[in-house]
Amino acid sequence: MELFERLRNVAVVGAAGKMGSGISLLLAEQIAFAALEDRAGTHVLNLIDISDEGLLGLLRYIRAQAVKTAEKQINRLRRLYAERADLVENGEMVAEFVHEVMLHIRTGKTLELARDSHLVFEAAFERDELKIDIFRKLADMCGQSTFFLTNTSAIPIGFLSRESGLEGRVIGYHFYNPPAVQKLVELITPAHCSPGLVALASELATRLGKTIVPANDIAGFIGNGHFMRDGLHGLGEAERLAGEMGFVQAVWAVDRVSRDWLLRPMGIFQLIDYVGIDVFQLILSVMRRHIPAPELRSDLIDLLIELGVKGGQTSSGAQKDGFFRYEKGRPVAVYDPNRREYVPCEPEGWCRQVEEALGPHPDPSVSWKALGRDRDKDARLRAFFARVKESTTLGCDLARRYAAASRAAAEQLVAMGVAARPEDVNSVLTLGFFHLYGPINEYL
Repeated sequence: MELFERLRNVAVVGAAGKMGSGISLLLAEQIAFAALEDRAGTHVLNLIDISDEGLLGLLRYIRAQAVKTAEKQINRLRRLYAERADLVENGEMVAEFVHEVMLHIRTGKTLELARDSHLVFEAAFERDELKIDIFRKLADMCGQSTFFLTNTSAIPIGFLSRESGLEGRVIGYHFYNPPAVQKLVELITPAHCSPGLVALASELATRLGKTIVPANDIAGFIGNGHFMRDGLHGLGEAERLAGEMGFVQAVWAVDRVSRDWLLRPMGIFQLIDYVGIDVFQLILSVMRRHIPAPELRSDLIDLLIELGVKGGQTSSGAQKDGFFRYEKGRPVAVYDPNRREYVPCEPEGWCRQVEEALGPHPDPSVSWKALGRDRDKDARLRAFFARVKESTTLGCDLARRYAAASRAAAEQLVAMGVAARPEDVNSVLTLGFFHLYGPINEYL
C-alpha cells in the first residue's frame, strides 16, 4: 500500500499531548491537501486521547494553525481551487481550506477509533508498559497491513515491537518539539523492520518537509543519548561548584556559561526545565533499564522530584517553575533544595558576584542569536573559541570543560553504535537542539 493510500485513514494516539498535538497538526494539513489533490477517495484523521478537554483544545489549535498555513500557502491554494468560481478572495480560500482540514478529523477517547487506520502514530507518555499496552490492543484490532510509527524518544523500538506482537510493523519516528516547526525527525529502524515501512517513513518525511537523521536502535538514540549525558555534566559541575560559591550561585553560573560561553539558545538548566525535570529523570531510568549505564542517574534530579519541583510546560506552552522560577519566560529566581524555596536573582547582589567570579564574556558582540544567520559564522566561531581557549577566567575554564564533555558524549554515541557517523550526532544537535555547531568540531 502506497503512502497516498495510507493517508486515507490515519490515527494519532496521544493526540492532545505536547508532541501529539504537533504531529496531529502536520497530518491534518497533509491529509487536507491530499484530499484536495485526490478527490476520488475519502480521507479520515482519527485523533485519540483520554482527555475531552485536551481534544477540544487540540481542535482549536489545529484550526488556528490551519489559518496560518493557508495564508502562507495561498498560491498553492489558488491552484487547487482554480475550478471553484465561488472562491475569489484570499480570505475565502483560507476559510475553505480550514473547513477542509477540520472536515476530515474524527476525535475519540478509545483505541477503537483506529481500527480501520492504515497508518497509526503513537505519541503516548514515555513509559514502556503504557506503550506496550497500547500497541497490543492495536495489534488485536487493526489490519495486518497497518504500519505503526512511534514517537518514543528513548525506548528501544525492537523491544516495543517484540513485546506488543507487532514485530516488523513498528518504526521509531522521533519528532522534535514542536513537531510543526522542528525540521528534524530521528528515524530508528529496528531489526526485521518491513522495508516497505522504512521506505514509507522516508517518503512521509519528504512530504512533511522534515530532514531524517538515522539512529540505531539503542535506548536514548542520538538526541537523548547526548542530552542526558550533557545534562548530567552540567549537574555535576553545579554540585562541584556549590561547595565554593553556594548551590544557587553555582546553578546560575553553569547555566550562564552553557548558554552564553558555548553560544547555545538555552542554558542547560533552562533546557532541562523546558523538557521537564520529571521527563529528564524518566528518560534516565528508561536508558538504565535497556543499556548497561548505571552512571545515568542524578541524586539532585531525584531530590527535586521528591520535593515536587518538576518544570515542564503548561497546556498553553508557558514555562513551569523548575530549577528556575520564570516570569514572562525569563528566569528570575533559582530553587534552593536546602532551603526548599526559590532565591530571587539580585542584580546588584549575588548575581553580580557570580558574574565577577566567571570573569568577562570572551566577546559580548557574539551570541547565539547574532550568529544564527551570519554568513561568516564559522570564522567568527573560530575566533570566539580561540579567545575561550586562551583565557584563564573561571567562565572560560567551565566552557572548555563543558565542550570537552559534550564532545566525549558525542564520540561515545558513535563508539556505541548509536550513531553511524560523527556527522549524524552533529546534525541532531544543530537541527533538533538549534545549536550553532555540532559537539564534534575543531573549535576547542
